[in-house]
Amino acid sequence: MQPQKEKGKGPRQTVPTDKKAKAMAILSFFYLSVFVSLVLVIDSDAGDSCSAGVVAVCIKFGSPVSFPATTAVTISIAFHSHACLPALHSFSLSLSASSDFGAWIQPQKGERPDLCYSAFTERTQIPEAKGYNIKVSPVTEKEVLLQFKGNITNDPYNRLSSWVLSGDPCQDYRGVFCNSAGFVERIVLWNTSLVGVLSPALSGLKSLRILTLFGNQFSGIIPQEYADIQTLWKINLSSNALFGSIPEFIGDLPSIRFLDLSRNDFAGEVPSTLFKYCYKTKYVSMSYNKLSGSIPASILNCMNLEGFDFSFNNLSDGIPSGVCSIPLLKYMILSSNRLSGSVQEQLSACQSLKILDLGSNMFSGQAPFGILGSKNISLFNISHNGFYGEIPDMTTCSERMEFLDASANNLDGQIPLSITKCRSLRVLDLAFNKLNGSIPVEIGGMEMLSVIRLGNNLMGGTIPKEFGSIELLQVLDLHNLNLVGKIPVEISKCGILLVLDVSGNALEGEIPDTLSSMTNLEFLDLHQNQLNGRIPLSLGNITKIQVLDLSHNLLSGSIPPLGNLKILTHFNVSYNNLSGTIPSALRGFGPYAFFNNPLLCGPPLNTSCSAKVNGSSSSPRKTKVISNSVIVAIVAAALILTGVCVVSIMSIRARGRKKVDEPMVVESTPLGSTESNVIIGKLVLFSKSLPSKYEDWEAGTKALLDKECLIGGGSIGTVYRTSFEGGISLAVKKLDTLGTIRNQDEFEQEIGQLGNLRHPNLVAFQGYYWSSTMQLILTEFVPNGNLYDNLHGLNYAGTSTAGGNTALYWSRRFHIALETARALAYLHHDCRPPILHLNIKSTNILLDEEYHAKMSDYGLGKLLPILDNYGLTKFHTAVGYVAPELAQCLRLSEKCDVYSFGVILLELVTGRKPVESPSANEVVILCEYVRGLLESGSPSDCFDRSLRGFAENELIQVLKLGLICTSEVPSRRPSMAECVQVLDSIRNGLGHSD
Repeated sequence: MQPQKEKGKGPRQTVPTDKKAKAMAILSFFYLSVFVSLVLVIDSDAGDSCSAGVVAVCIKFGSPVSFPATTAVTISIAFHSHACLPALHSFSLSLSASSDFGAWIQPQKGERPDLCYSAFTERTQIPEAKGYNIKVSPVTEKEVLLQFKGNITNDPYNRLSSWVLSGDPCQDYRGVFCNSAGFVERIVLWNTSLVGVLSPALSGLKSLRILTLFGNQFSGIIPQEYADIQTLWKINLSSNALFGSIPEFIGDLPSIRFLDLSRNDFAGEVPSTLFKYCYKTKYVSMSYNKLSGSIPASILNCMNLEGFDFSFNNLSDGIPSGVCSIPLLKYMILSSNRLSGSVQEQLSACQSLKILDLGSNMFSGQAPFGILGSKNISLFNISHNGFYGEIPDMTTCSERMEFLDASANNLDGQIPLSITKCRSLRVLDLAFNKLNGSIPVEIGGMEMLSVIRLGNNLMGGTIPKEFGSIELLQVLDLHNLNLVGKIPVEISKCGILLVLDVSGNALEGEIPDTLSSMTNLEFLDLHQNQLNGRIPLSLGNITKIQVLDLSHNLLSGSIPPLGNLKILTHFNVSYNNLSGTIPSALRGFGPYAFFNNPLLCGPPLNTSCSAKVNGSSSSPRKTKVISNSVIVAIVAAALILTGVCVVSIMSIRARGRKKVDEPMVVESTPLGSTESNVIIGKLVLFSKSLPSKYEDWEAGTKALLDKECLIGGGSIGTVYRTSFEGGISLAVKKLDTLGTIRNQDEFEQEIGQLGNLRHPNLVAFQGYYWSSTMQLILTEFVPNGNLYDNLHGLNYAGTSTAGGNTALYWSRRFHIALETARALAYLHHDCRPPILHLNIKSTNILLDEEYHAKMSDYGLGKLLPILDNYGLTKFHTAVGYVAPELAQCLRLSEKCDVYSFGVILLELVTGRKPVESPSANEVVILCEYVRGLLESGSPSDCFDRSLRGFAENELIQVLKLGLICTSEVPSRRPSMAECVQVLDSIRNGLGHSD
């Protein structure tokens, strides 16, 4: 910043002698904050008089001068001659927080400014100068860039190693580009993992046009000083850790074309002033933040806007009226918010759109299918909303249309044949609606399709054999329909098919032996049908298969060895008529995979094969032939006798008490109750041991109004402890959100099925409560708190210094790891369909009186406001535990849970949090920290110093398993069943005892 006024040359001035007073005055005035380089040239005639420790210079201006805060001062002093400094003729002082010295410079002469300054030194003897000539010059762009580098606290890949004082920014500085006049025009440092805060010094780059810093770890706010960079036309600060509100000054930048602030931690409303002067703006993205409020109507000022992305926030209300008046609008991405209202008529005018993504909101009314006829549309996503009505016949469909997702709505009627006009369609997802009729066989002629998802509808008929002619088909999901007939052998022609799910239908006949020709198949789910015959031996040739579920059918014969399926992670043939010995290669899937096959024997079942052989064999004797009529009579008599017994037993039980497995329904209050503090609704209990009288629950639910009963909170609600007479305690989660659940029926269906899950390392669901104003989930109360508090203490500081529970010694930590792995293996491999947790963190692992682990918050995927079809939103609180593919909206799988489990393992061994901030500008990621120490050969430096009673090799092996589980590539992570096996082998191999 230049002084307001400079005087001409004048007589030499005398330096003040009251050094201390001048120093205090000037330091107060400066506050280390001037962005000006003052070059002082001093012609000294002080003789041999030296004064150590301080130099004072008085600079006079004709009028007062003010300087902006938080900038730096460089004072460069050049001595022509002095006896105290015979070999030193010039030096420079850089006044900063540490008052250090800058670079030495050559003497220069100039004019006098108007400021008094005093600087202290520690080691240098500086003469008391008596006169000087002074020149004031602005800071150089090199100094600006070096100040930017000075705000970087960690440069793990040395990307800024070329940014040195002796270098030329235009030629040598990596990521810096200059214009023809030699001024910095672009700074491009993307995916460099730089840690620090944004330097206000960049406002000194008056020709800067492009600032691209995405994919780093910058924190803090965007400096207000950037308002001075009027030349900026592209700002990309995506994928950092910036927070605060969206700066309003961005709306005053006249040249902005591109603005990307996505994947940060910005909060508050989108300021309406952001779009004040946006007539040149073409693209705006603020996705993956914590923004609330409505989309500003001022966005209509951006008449040259081509696209905006506000997805994965908490925006509400509707889409601004008139948004389709923006003539060049091509991209409208608003998924995963809380936007509502009807949009059919409004969006019908958006004929230039290429991408329309409204997924996972609260829109209602008729769906805007009319836009499919516009010539440019290529992606149409309205999934997970409340749209209803039929899919209309389409007169035309865009030749560019590739992606159509209308799943998870309330659409009814039949799939129109006109959908086949979308000849370029690659993804067709209409699952989870109320569509009826049959599947149009004409879809088999859409040769570009790679994904067909029609599951969970009311459609019937047969599987069209024409699907076998879709050579590019990779996913065919027809689960939970009313399909009959056989699995067409033509399906086997889909040579690159990855997923085939026809479960939950009424298909019959044998499993086609030709399925083995689909050698790329990874997921084959045929469960819950009426398939018969033998399991084809040829299934063992599908070597890439990971999930094979043939349960709940009528299959018979022996189980083929299937030894070639080396990467199989889930296998289930329960509830069939299979016989013989279970192949050794499949025994690791546990007894649940083979239940209810009366003629199966051998491990892992408790039925001995020798017992079955002995019981079924006898000495040779003459075989007696029984006629068919006798067999029928015997069977009929047996059935009648069995029926009489069953009816009698049920009648006796019904008179005495309800069935054990029947949930009890309790109305919380009479509907006519007028008490304002009493809850009215439906209470369902899964256990007979719980109080079932209205009076008991009236007292219990009122405890929710008492803050003293509060014991925690999480992603979806607040947890209270509720106690009843007789010493019964429950944990009651009061929900703050219902996620994608829209009504009571969906809520009861989701929670009701969780009441049947039983595992010693899962927190048992005890019931639920529904009213129009409050929803509760009841679970068992686990008294010893969660793993996070026991590891790190109740002090939620930036680092793990609060001190954990000393009773959590290594043996207990190992068992917590093993028990958590067993719980997840049960959810992934023994539950059908598999249950993904997707919110695993140490606060969701509870500990009982003996420090046994119990996993909580499982099976709540639809309740969590964290997921849509594509991944993670801002509500996800498991920071540091989230798998990369979940954070990047890619395919969800059990490997997301494996990643989170790996972080838990590292947390148990190191005692560190998944993400720590030792200082304001430093972030330590646990996975990276451990990986770095292991690669450097210092694994013991990772260990929690409070651990006792451990074997070092055991800890190292658990660390290595944790790193494998946290591999960036999901396919490289083990399954949870494999994690259990590895942990078992670690303990058994070392022979370590408690």
